[in-house]
Amino acid sequence: QVQLVESGGGLVQPGDSLRLSCAASGRTFSNYRMGWFRQAPGKEREFVSAISWSGGSTVYADSVKGRFTISRENAKNTVYLQMNDLKPEDTAVYYCAAKYGSGWYAGYDYWGQGTQVTVSS
Repeated sequence: QVQLVESGGGLVQPGDSLRLSCAASGRTFSNYRMGWFRQAPGKEREFVSAISWSGGSTVYADSVKGRFTISRENAKNTVYLQMNDLKPEDTAVYYCAAKYGSGWYAGYDYWGQGTQVTVSS
């Protein structure tokens, strides 16, 4: 089992930045590929970004490419999502997820409880 706890969400204005964190506990964090997903009201959950176990490979949704950066610190069992130039359409609950194995966009085994990000003027 892997337990994931997100933090760092909040209410910001368009153009602002936020950094989300996801702290993991349980099995060896560095064995897992980590991802961020989000779900806006009335919409399905969507992929945002993912990072390999080493941090050497990253993937982003087109909607956040160039604005968001995923990173991880295996020594701290933590993955981050730096979000810059936030837009109202980024408003959603953001979820951290972990998977053991290949693939970026689906098949995640463990999920956090989510953290709310609201972008509004």
